[in-house]
Amino acid sequence: MRLRIFPREERFFDLFVEDVENVTTAARRLEAMLRTYDDREQAAKELFAMEHHGDELSHNIGRLLNTTFVTPIDREDIHALISGLDDVLDLIEEVGDTFLLYNIAAPTPASIQQAAIIVKQCEALLEAFRALPKFGELEHFWIEVHRLENEGDRIARGAVAELFADEKMKATDLVKWKDVYALLETCVDKCEDVANILERITVKQA
Repeated sequence: MRLRIFPREERFFDLFVEDVENVTTAARRLEAMLRTYDDREQAAKELFAMEHHGDELSHNIGRLLNTTFVTPIDREDIHALISGLDDVLDLIEEVGDTFLLYNIAAPTPASIQQAAIIVKQCEALLEAFRALPKFGELEHFWIEVHRLENEGDRIARGAVAELFADEKMKATDLVKWKDVYALLETCVDKCEDVANILERITVKQA
């Protein structure tokens, strides 16, 4: 049992949950945008607002870190979590924006599937962050995020293979979709990075 000379600042956990809730909301909005593919500009604006809110939350966590003597988890892990969640949210917003910038006529089934995987990963991370103060029973959450990452890789490889198999596809469209799939795959990978940080934190606290 660890003795505490100074009380720990526990507000970090609440701020992290708020941060992941925002990321999850953005992931769901992206999936909904691709499934309906109507009012895309409004969806992109909403994603941009969520990304901006995520930046504010990260700054709030950073300010709290700078004024806190005893943190509930190691400072480098707090920085890593802030950075990891920022990366996920930035990529979600970038995917939505890319569909507009590239003037993509309609999403592919693979892109919708990848967006759905990101939602499931974020939902698993959200539940993990809600349970984080207990530092236990988190293993099944990061295992699920890893499983979803493997599924996302499989979908991404198949989607890219289909691009090159389509002899009628224009070269410009091929480049556009390669970029979109790469962004989605990177976002899936970044979700796994956050899960890896949570695993590291849990091991330290064991």
